[in-house]
Amino acid sequence: MVRNLIKLENVWKIYQMGDIQVPALKGIDLEVKKGEFLAIAGVSGSGKSTMMNLIGCLDLPSKGKIFLGGDDIADFRESKLAQIRGQKIGFVFQQFNLIPTLTALENVMLPLEFQDVDTSTAKKKALEILNLVGLGDRVHHLPSQLSGGQQQRVAISIALAVDPEIILADEPTGNLDSKTGEFIMDVLNKIHRKDSKTIIIVTHDFYLVKRAERVVFLKDGQIERIEHNHKEHGGEFA
Repeated sequence: MVRNLIKLENVWKIYQMGDIQVPALKGIDLEVKKGEFLAIAGVSGSGKSTMMNLIGCLDLPSKGKIFLGGDDIADFRESKLAQIRGQKIGFVFQQFNLIPTLTALENVMLPLEFQDVDTSTAKKKALEILNLVGLGDRVHHLPSQLSGGQQQRVAISIALAVDPEIILADEPTGNLDSKTGEFIMDVLNKIHRKDSKTIIIVTHDFYLVKRAERVVFLKDGQIERIEHNHKEHGGEFA
């Protein structure tokens, strides 16, 4: 039975700018089902990255509640939030955030080694993931020897390394041309179909949101509308 993995109840995020309070989110109510592919869309300043930071336990709401697997994250100390981020959530950012002196394989092994996984097991897991995203022949290349799309696939592999429940991708195609961006969306769709991961992407690209199952449109910190995409989007890659 499908259950709600994430739930936001009347969530506000207010930033203090001198004497002025600036609300980035205003009373957000949203439920995300386990295994769902969700897009959060909106123009710059709509609040979408703020929402991703809250869902990803990178920040806490000013008001309201955020439940992750039934637990209110506001009840957790920073050490517990860090543990959740390290074990349950995989992040993919617009900037690839790869360590330039490490190969693709070593970059993917790093989060596993942080979780005290032994080197041989970490290497085996990293190779499996890099093969999954079509980089089996690039494992020993440094980031500078990879294209932008290949670097983003390494970043996705890093997010997958600890087998998280949730993949959060903030503008994952923002630094890529449209063709390469489509390729990255194919990668995310393949991962979604293969492992039924809960994937949430944040984007201002209204074409890419068609690849998600459901789209939350934000405007001025509020949910403007929610749309369901019924068309199946395939897309394979070598």
